[in-house]
Amino acid sequence: MRQQEMSSEKPKGDIFVVSAPSGAGKSTLCRRLLSDLTGVGFSVSHTTRQPRQGETDGIQYHFVTRNRFEEMIGSGDFLEWAKVHGNFYGTSRQSVEAMLNDGMDVLLDVDVAGAKVVKELFPESQLIFIMPPSLQALRDRLAGRGTDLPEVISLRLENARVEMAQAVFFDYAVINDDLEKAYQEFRSVFVARRQRLARIRIERPELFCVTADAAF
Repeated sequence: MRQQEMSSEKPKGDIFVVSAPSGAGKSTLCRRLLSDLTGVGFSVSHTTRQPRQGETDGIQYHFVTRNRFEEMIGSGDFLEWAKVHGNFYGTSRQSVEAMLNDGMDVLLDVDVAGAKVVKELFPESQLIFIMPPSLQALRDRLAGRGTDLPEVISLRLENARVEMAQAVFFDYAVINDDLEKAYQEFRSVFVARRQRLARIRIERPELFCVTADAAF
C-alpha cells in the first residue's frame, strides 16, 4: 500500500528560462524543443506590441492593450513583467503554476531582467542564455530579416551588448553559430535536468526499494 502511494506521486516540473539578444535564434530553438520533447509546456507571454506578419494571438503572444496590461499588473497576474524596446511583456503566474503542478516542465522566454526575477522566486529554475557567435553576425541576421529600420537595428545591437554582459548570471550558455549543434546543446540541458536522482526517485520509487541484504 505504501509503495502504491509512493508510485502515484507526481514530481513538480522544472522551470527553464531562456533569454537572448533579438536575432540570436532563441525562438527557433524553443520551437524545435517544444516539438521534440514531451512534457514541456510553453508559457505564452502577454505583450502590448503589435503582432508581426504571421503571428497569431495566443500562439506567439497574448496581444493586449496597454490599459489591459496595466490592469493585470495591478491584479498581480504576472510572475514577472518588463518594458522592452518600448513595449511591455509579462509572464502569467497562473499559467506557470498550473503547468508545474501538473508535472510539466515550463519553458519561459523572457529578457535578462525577467530571468533574474524568476530565479529569485524559483531558485532551482535553470537559466539558459543564447549567444550569437559575434555582434557582427547578429547585425547581419537582424538586417537579413528585413523587418526593422536601421535605427531599430542599432538599438537592438546596443541592447545586445548590455544583455550579453548579463550572461554571467545564467546557469548555461549556448552559442548559436551552427544551428544543429546549438540545438543539441540546448536540448541536453533539459534532458540532464530530468535525470536528477531526486526526480527519478519520485517518478520510479520502486527502483530504490532495495533492502540492505540485497545491496552489493
